[in-house]
Amino acid sequence: MSKGKILVVDDDRLVLATLSYGLTQAGFEVIDADNGDDAILLAREQRPQLALLDIRMEGLSGFDVAAYLRDYLNTPFMFLSAFADEETLAKVKELGAIAYLVKPLDLPQIVPAVEAAFSRVGREPPPPPRTPAAELDAIALAVGVLMHRYSLSRQAAHERLIKLAAQEGVTLHSQAARLVDAVELLAKPGEA
Repeated sequence: MSKGKILVVDDDRLVLATLSYGLTQAGFEVIDADNGDDAILLAREQRPQLALLDIRMEGLSGFDVAAYLRDYLNTPFMFLSAFADEETLAKVKELGAIAYLVKPLDLPQIVPAVEAAFSRVGREPPPPPRTPAAELDAIALAVGVLMHRYSLSRQAAHERLIKLAAQEGVTLHSQAARLVDAVELLAKPGEA
């Protein structure tokens, strides 16, 4: 029996694999992602009860993912990061993280922290999102997808999205929503 479903996000694949394995061995159902874009897509589909997020990643940062989880899925989150500067800690507090762990940590330290976090948030599944997918900040998500998929800077990805919208004769928000919907469709097993 699973202790709960957790989304683990880290762009360092070794860290991600280690965390995922350790938490699975500790009895958690683990969903993992190596970037913020995939993390949001998986969170929307899988509805984890808790998220463990790295902060600095290409594309959408852990802060971006946390804000999305808080605002649209009502999913509690904790951070695992190598950064403990004043600005980072202020942002962690502002977002409402339930815990902040500083790397490097090993699994004997992380597993009890995750277990404590689960005891704080309970084992109830998160409520449905407050707004439909069409009303999400699709532009930021689409820019992140383009950054990740095509190794673009944020500015270059935003410019590309603007060009796509102009070519299609649709609004920027509409083009972004179309891109996000397409990525979600491709992410669903057996439906693409």
